[in-house]
Amino acid sequence: MSHDFRLLKLQVQRKLKTCLDLAERHFNRSFPMPVVSYDVRGVKAGVAYLQKNCIKFNRTLLLENPEAFINQVVPHEVAHLIVYQIFGQVKPHGKEWQFVMVSLFQIPADTCHQFDVSSVQGKTYPYRCACQIHQLTVRRHQKVQHERAVYICRKCQSPLSWLDDFL
Repeated sequence: MSHDFRLLKLQVQRKLKTCLDLAERHFNRSFPMPVVSYDVRGVKAGVAYLQKNCIKFNRTLLLENPEAFINQVVPHEVAHLIVYQIFGQVKPHGKEWQFVMVSLFQIPADTCHQFDVSSVQGKTYPYRCACQIHQLTVRRHQKVQHERAVYICRKCQSPLSWLDDFL
């Protein structure tokens, strides 16, 4: 394990503790420290497993974007755990989560990271909707090709079609 990664893991633990302390003071109750691992792959920066009180982070994205990762991704994921422990099953990025992010942690309630994912993305396939080009993963491309899925653009609500015909 590299020296840099060990230091980053310590910084992640410190940030988790800071976030939990803020939540404990606000909600006047204790929160258990989550179990943390660094085995998320692909383009996701982190994933919170609510029932297990566990957070998995993307080691590569942490190493490539340490400051932004620690200041945004770590609070983002711990906010999911806090919200679940206080409010139960609610909308993942709903008003409760936004409250924890903005009012308690005093950071923007961003639902997606803006990191360069070229080092973790793997092969993608170009798809077009009415307004832009999307890059689908191998798995999603296979689902479309085998007619097990249709993907819709979040902006224009039109279905995505593979650009193979145009290449």
